[in-house]
Amino acid sequence: MLHVRSIWNGAISFGLVSIPIKVVNATESHSISFRQIHLDDGGRIRYRKVCELEDSEVSTAEIGKAYEDADGTLIPITDEDLASLPIPTARTIEIVAFVPADRIDPLQMDTAYYLSANGVPAAKPYVLLREALKRSQKVAVAKFALRGRERLGMLRVVGDVIAMHGLLWPDEIRATDEVAPDADVTVRDKELDLADALMDTLGEVDLADLHDDYREAVEELVTAKAEGHEAPATPSGEKSGGKVLDLMAALEKSVRAAKESRGEETDEAEETTGTGDDAEVTHLPSRKSAAGGPARTAPKEVGGKKSTSTAKKAAAKKAAAKKSTAKKSTAKKTAKTTAKTADGATAKSTGGTAGSRTSAKKAAAKKTTTKKTAPRKRASA
Repeated sequence: MLHVRSIWNGAISFGLVSIPIKVVNATESHSISFRQIHLDDGGRIRYRKVCELEDSEVSTAEIGKAYEDADGTLIPITDEDLASLPIPTARTIEIVAFVPADRIDPLQMDTAYYLSANGVPAAKPYVLLREALKRSQKVAVAKFALRGRERLGMLRVVGDVIAMHGLLWPDEIRATDEVAPDADVTVRDKELDLADALMDTLGEVDLADLHDDYREAVEELVTAKAEGHEAPATPSGEKSGGKVLDLMAALEKSVRAAKESRGEETDEAEETTGTGDDAEVTHLPSRKSAAGGPARTAPKEVGGKKSTSTAKKAAAKKAAAKKSTAKKSTAKKTAKTTAKTADGATAKSTGGTAGSRTSAKKAAAKKTTTKKTAPRKRASA
């Protein structure tokens, strides 16, 4: 790390032990920055530092610090004034406590720094503090002054180096009251089960495999324009945002998509309900055969296609069973009709004997009258 420029020199105060250190930035930004230009001619737009009283541009060496009071008055403050402040953290990282790492709220974490031992005499106490932090499995909470203000820090071990995270003061963290959902929302257990299934399917990821897709796309765009080529086309099939109309359906679809992306198969139950454990199977009641015998079981499925002769035999048996059923049902209907007719005739013969005799007499009388009224044939002369 000798080639990295230090931004602060001082010491770590560990009780009565003082460890000379250098502070260097632990992170670097790879974001692409753009310059402002004049659209008409492409000229560079620059910001110039101008003194309002003289209306003239000034150099960096002529610029100092000042505190603006409530009434607008500017009170000059020099670097010497800040260095002479009567606080122990002016040039010292003062450790105030050792606490478990989970006591630190990640919201407080700010810029990260590496602390490097400054010189050979600092190596021994530096390693002592590093190993003590390792064995205790704790982090050190410290106070330090940097860039004109006192800050809070957290010291922890990263590899063979002591790293320090700048921490925001507790009163700099905003409350969550105005951010939480106002509505009273109830989440069902089945929805939680699907969310758990999605989390399990996505699994873990190696953070080293993640990269900045946006930066790579911008670099490709810049390269193409510099070489006089057209800008790369936007890839199709990008995910589009939108309202989730059915939370359960969205969760189920996400689980299936995650499994497919990992090359895992989704069974039929998951296609319907999202998880195999929640699938409900409704058993249909078994039907008796046409002859009233035991129910026929479905033929077992065998890998591959069924032979043509087997299919024909099954079709023939099915047709014969239908014909037999039709004949029996026709015979039953005929028997019912015959019985009904016989019952009606019996009822007429027993219930209306006198009526039938009277009808017979009337019919005989009509027959006699018809014979008498019939004209006689004349004999030929």
